[in-house]
Amino acid sequence: LTPARTLSHTLVRSGKLVYSAHFYGYTGPRHSGATGLGETSDPRYQDLGRDELAQVVHDQALFAAAESGAHFTAPVWISEFGIGADEAAARPQAWFRNLTGLLSAADADFAYWPLVGWSTAADGTPGGDSWALLRYDQAGRRSGVPDAGDWRTQPWTGLAATAGRTGPVAPVPSWHQLTTDHRDHSASLLTRAGGDWDSGARKAVCPDGSRLAGLSHTGGRGLCSTSDLRAAAGRHTVVPDEAHVPPGGDWATGYTKLQCPADRFLIGYSLRGSRVSAALCAPARTALPAEGPGRTVWFDRGDARPAGAGGGEWAYGHHKGQCGPAEYAAGIAFTTRFAARPGPAALLCRPLPPS
Repeated sequence: LTPARTLSHTLVRSGKLVYSAHFYGYTGPRHSGATGLGETSDPRYQDLGRDELAQVVHDQALFAAAESGAHFTAPVWISEFGIGADEAAARPQAWFRNLTGLLSAADADFAYWPLVGWSTAADGTPGGDSWALLRYDQAGRRSGVPDAGDWRTQPWTGLAATAGRTGPVAPVPSWHQLTTDHRDHSASLLTRAGGDWDSGARKAVCPDGSRLAGLSHTGGRGLCSTSDLRAAAGRHTVVPDEAHVPPGGDWATGYTKLQCPADRFLIGYSLRGSRVSAALCAPARTALPAEGPGRTVWFDRGDARPAGAGGGEWAYGHHKGQCGPAEYAAGIAFTTRFAARPGPAALLCRPLPPS
């Protein structure tokens, strides 16, 4: 899952996203598990000590659940791991003990493979599917981890008996990454139902129940944050020009400003090549503060994010700007002057209404 740290998944129902990862001792961070022809000298997971394995498992999978407040934050399911009851080598056995200990300490969700298998031996000794936790022979006799002779019993029992976290989980803000690398990224069902709002341009729209919080100067990235700001009814507004910039409201002198109408906030944007094409605004459920021009956040020459900003690294390698947690984005500024990049250069950030 390591690539999700900088390129994550935003669904139309992002609360349904669960990441999955597999770990087997004979594979490795850069080892396919091959033997003989095609095998590399890279270490397998079973070659790693406990501390090194813990770091690798975190970096490759558990980080997505452990690191809250980022665009990639989501539940992680270790959906496959396993080892044979007939495995006698020290390293594979140590790997299994270490991994089950790590999963227990992290309160990670997991699935063993395979749970149930078959046995060819009448007395239930390893035979047939030796990897199964439980095996049955043709007469229905069971063998496996409940038996004292299965070396996996202790580590498996320790994992299965771990008292995991229970009870309600307090809601926290969610962050969602938008990308326009190769296609439109409209994560809003409401916007999709309204059709193509900027034909020929690459479009990105936040999921319903969120607002646009940040943009990158290059790369086409956007950041959304959960919000209950949108009105229950009312269509979005496409802003292709400066029609909604009020007299005396020049918040980005010398730049083209795409500003939402009154009582509307940014939920999306579109690009033609690297040039800003339009802004997409949604109606707010309440009147939005209109006094003053708001705050201009410039990010064409460097990052401009509030201290402790949520979302994580959502536009790796690109300058980016982000409104504060108590603000909403109301406009995008850009320029087409000679030798300047025509991507988003500034955001108009305004204070959110009292909750």
